[in-house]
Amino acid sequence: MTLLINALVINALAFARRLIVTAALVLAASMGGAVALADCVVLIHGLARTSGSMTPLVAPLQKAGFSVVNVNYPSRHKPIEELAPLAVKTRGYEQCAPSANVHFVTHSLGGILVRYYLQHNDFLSLGKVVMIAPPNQGSEVVDQLRNAPGYSLINGPAGMQLGTDKHSIPQQLGPVDYPVGVIAGTRTFNPLLSQLLPNPDDGKVSLENTKVVGMTDFIDLPYTHTFIMRAGEVIDQVLHFLEHSRFNRQE
Repeated sequence: MTLLINALVINALAFARRLIVTAALVLAASMGGAVALADCVVLIHGLARTSGSMTPLVAPLQKAGFSVVNVNYPSRHKPIEELAPLAVKTRGYEQCAPSANVHFVTHSLGGILVRYYLQHNDFLSLGKVVMIAPPNQGSEVVDQLRNAPGYSLINGPAGMQLGTDKHSIPQQLGPVDYPVGVIAGTRTFNPLLSQLLPNPDDGKVSLENTKVVGMTDFIDLPYTHTFIMRAGEVIDQVLHFLEHSRFNRQE
């Protein structure tokens, strides 16, 4: 019931905001100003990945009427404190039209970057956030492997910050107070890593640790962490949340 009420309120606020933005843009057009009516979706990939991993989302989002910014950032070379403004702001929403309502769709570490940035910065043009397989409470895999030879070399400073201990950045972040939908995976092709996690899990993050206090909606789907954002069912759920502030459980 609480999720339903939250969704209704968020939809009403989003609709009102769109009316205001549309009216302003129409006025600007009548005065010869630039017009960009489409909402903008910023895609932010996960750790040790590139923007190519989020490419399957681009065409469906554009077909649905969104403009899309697919961010590429050096996830293995900087800590979260530096990656967040780079990925979320400089290479993210600053590439959208100035008048656009901005949504974020993230995978894994990308969700933590958005949470970190929004906790430390005001952003009035924020729309909705869909986090795919986010380590919102950190991952026990990091706790177990951070001291293993080669781990820090492969995963970089940000990878060392994603555990569940007192040094964990996710554990230091507060509840979300903006519309967030979380999609968690429950399959893995790496049974060794899965043994380090409370089950169910996606091979990198337990289902329970993807959750965050204040989220608007949550759904788990049978996909693995590495490829979950490429699944057609997941992409459909992303689109549904951006449109309705809830996931589609009729599928």
